[in-house]
Amino acid sequence: MAMKTDEITLFQGIFSERLPELLGRWGVPAEHITWVSAVAGLVAVSAVLLLATYVLARVFTAALRRFARKTVNRFDDQLVAHHLPQYLGRIIPLTTAYNLAPVVLAAFPRLVKPVEHLVIIFFIVLAVRIAMALFHAGKDTLELQVKYRGKPLGSYLQVVNLILYIFGGLAIFSQLTGFSIGNFLVSMGAASAVLLLIFKDTILGFVASIQVSANDMVRVGDWIEMPKYNADGDVEEINLTTVKVRNSDKSVTMVPTYALVSDSVKNWRGMQESKGRRIKRSIRIKVSSIRFLNEQELDHLRTIELLRGHLDERRDEIRSYNASRGVNKESLINGRNLTNVGLFRRYMELYALDHPGINKDLNRVVRQLPPDERGLPLELYCFSSDTSWIPYEHLIADIFDHLLAAAPSFGLAIFESPASDDLRNLARELPIRTA
Repeated sequence: MAMKTDEITLFQGIFSERLPELLGRWGVPAEHITWVSAVAGLVAVSAVLLLATYVLARVFTAALRRFARKTVNRFDDQLVAHHLPQYLGRIIPLTTAYNLAPVVLAAFPRLVKPVEHLVIIFFIVLAVRIAMALFHAGKDTLELQVKYRGKPLGSYLQVVNLILYIFGGLAIFSQLTGFSIGNFLVSMGAASAVLLLIFKDTILGFVASIQVSANDMVRVGDWIEMPKYNADGDVEEINLTTVKVRNSDKSVTMVPTYALVSDSVKNWRGMQESKGRRIKRSIRIKVSSIRFLNEQELDHLRTIELLRGHLDERRDEIRSYNASRGVNKESLINGRNLTNVGLFRRYMELYALDHPGINKDLNRVVRQLPPDERGLPLELYCFSSDTSWIPYEHLIADIFDHLLAAAPSFGLAIFESPASDDLRNLARELPIRTA
């Protein structure tokens, strides 16, 4: 914005005629009037422009705030939050300073160009700040919308900031050296390989951010696991080059952004958004404790209220089957019989799968897995209703505390590696067996 000719003429008259005349009346020697007039003019113009900058910033901020209160859109509120009115208030004072530089420094023409270059540099910095304020306000406005929450908008904004900084730096370099930006970029072509090496992580992070956003792989707030980087916690921030993960122990792990694409990542978002969290844990039964149950033992187990209905139904079914085929029941191995592990497996179903903390709408089963050198696994497979970590752990502990304590009531032993008492018992029996 250029000043009008008559306005420039008015300022020329003030600084070239009236101000020197006034300084002469105040007793300033004639040989010093020239530089004293220039200094006084610079001080006066600087003070007026600083005051104008302050006043315009206050006026523009108040006007934009008043306008923002009347609109539903949040973009104008973010513009105020990112100080855009204050930046706009500096345009008029800088333009005035650029136009007044030749007038104030008329007695020192060699200083005019450096001052004009300095003002232009301030203009470039101001233009970058205004553009960044607009982009930051746009990012914050988008993050308020549900469909953009968790998106790595910060990564895109960092790329835009980097581009603005580069072009701003090139423009300042052009002002200081006199080289055009085009010639400078051509001369930098030979150094492109070095630049690619320097900005390798930035380029990889930018590409990874696009892939993560397009495929909706990871969002801010997701619980992820990356064992390679010892990361197991919530994603707090996704930047251009790093991802900030707050672990469950409150430590912070910084993961390269491109690692979200190149390495294995376990995202628990599906579990958090579902109606349950999976429970998959086994109780290993010692195989030597598994056996058939006689009638006296079945009568005793009938005192377990949770198992009574099932036990009566199964006993009637088995008796009818054996009687219809004339099975000799002097040996328990003949015909059909109930086993302690089978009844315990049914007890696990009745107790655990009907527990109030278990989601009844998802898969529920107690599975008998193939036996191995560590016994017979009875696996509980179901989903908890509460997906939060602490209630989930409490639920598992409550269920398995009860089941482990209930196993001896069925004559079952829980498998464990040989302990010290096992070795002591073996040592006492060994002389007897040797004799």
